[in-house]
Amino acid sequence: MHTIMVIGAGLGLLIVFLLIGLAIGRTRYATGTGALWFIPAWFIGAGVNLWIGTTHGYSVADELPIFALVFAPPAALAGLLGWRLRRF
Repeated sequence: MHTIMVIGAGLGLLIVFLLIGLAIGRTRYATGTGALWFIPAWFIGAGVNLWIGTTHGYSVADELPIFALVFAPPAALAGLLGWRLRRF
């Protein structure tokens, strides 16, 4: 359940980055740039989730598949949106 909530938080953060890009640039290109800026921010956020898991007794080897599962869906969606919105 925690993993699903973290993925949901990532998708919510992606929406925030899209809206910030839209507010700054008012164009599709700026919105796509916001989506691409989300990816490194989400990498750090997923890394914090990994770190929290290791402080609760799990090993890094136990947490790495969860990190990939948490990071991949929002990052893949952001990459797809960034690619599609930045095309002319």
